[in-house]
Amino acid sequence: MAKRDLHSVLFPKQRKILTHFGEDLLLAMKRRGFTKKLLCERTGFDHKTVNKVFAGDPGVAIGTYLKVMAVLGMESNFAEMAAHDEVGIKLQNIKLLEGSR
Repeated sequence: MAKRDLHSVLFPKQRKILTHFGEDLLLAMKRRGFTKKLLCERTGFDHKTVNKVFAGDPGVAIGTYLKVMAVLGMESNFAEMAAHDEVGIKLQNIKLLEGSR
């Protein structure tokens, strides 16, 4: 079975978002004065995996991103990402307003 090219699975806009996410995590690590070596020790991941996280590699498991965020003290940010569902709230409001007419 041929291995999927995960970079081609994402649309360019999605790829750009993931790349920025990885860069933001790298900046967060540097702001805290952490090194990649320290992050590897605290997460249990090897250098290759940590580098993939910072590159925004789509082949990295979401749990890996979460563990890196936890070491950086940012895991609550992860929980909040889907909580701000502006589109869903607008759709719900439209439905609720239509029902009251």
